[in-house]
Amino acid sequence: MNKLTLEARAKINLTLDIVNKRDDGYHDVSMVMQTISLCDTLHFKVIERGIKLNSNNLRLPKDERNIIYKSAKLLLEQTKVDKGIEVYVEKRIPVAAGLAGGSSNAACTIIALNKLWNLNLENEDLLDIGLKIGADVPFCMIEGTALAEGVGEILTNLDPLPKLYVVLVKPSIRISTPWAYSLVNIKSIKNHPENIKMVEGIQAGDAHLITSKMRNVFEDFIFKKYPRLTDIKEKMIRLGALNSLMSGSGPTIYGLFEDEKTAKIAYSELKKSYKEVFIATTYNKGGLYRGV
Repeated sequence: MNKLTLEARAKINLTLDIVNKRDDGYHDVSMVMQTISLCDTLHFKVIERGIKLNSNNLRLPKDERNIIYKSAKLLLEQTKVDKGIEVYVEKRIPVAAGLAGGSSNAACTIIALNKLWNLNLENEDLLDIGLKIGADVPFCMIEGTALAEGVGEILTNLDPLPKLYVVLVKPSIRISTPWAYSLVNIKSIKNHPENIKMVEGIQAGDAHLITSKMRNVFEDFIFKKYPRLTDIKEKMIRLGALNSLMSGSGPTIYGLFEDEKTAKIAYSELKKSYKEVFIATTYNKGGLYRGV
């Protein structure tokens, strides 16, 4: 095999809690994450040597600034394999959106190269390599629904979420994750997510209990800087979402809908005001490494 095509799927945060700041500068978190059907498609082709990267998104870096390139380079350095790779990315997940588009691309790359380069790495090895690239990469490898703790690397698989429709708005705001964390005063957080109740809702398959427990503590700090994010969230709920939340450190706001027709109407209405609007579903079919 010298060619492989995989889908790298986005994620949303159902909850996001910041527990404490560590001595190494990172933050311990506790969050429930969910894979959605919105995805990039990555086409891999083995070449003699080197890393070649192209995309339909002309703004995507094609060198070491790109997380796909970083992932391939790390595998080359760790395994000393005498091969190269050419990757073409059909980009659909918006960039710097809080949807783990980059992390998902990295996860996809590590899994694909393990197969194409005949590295025979075990799943635990793949997850460890993914963590060296980024805290969300291991989750993007296992996919589905999971509780993530530590810096995001301690993962507990949860029952599949009921099928829900997801409408997402990526406003024209750029939020860097380090800047978002710099805003957070942990002691001032009065309303922490109820992750135990969220997990109970997921176990019961109760969409209304699940959505009632959606909470992201970043909203307390980022919405003060960007009030229009509050407007998007409120509009999403007026259009019929069971609830709405910012994903990750933003700026994407999403809403969860039980009914496909309602979700499509909301999508159409939001498209009138925002350029980057997407519609997807929750995705629970299992990790990328399964069956590759």
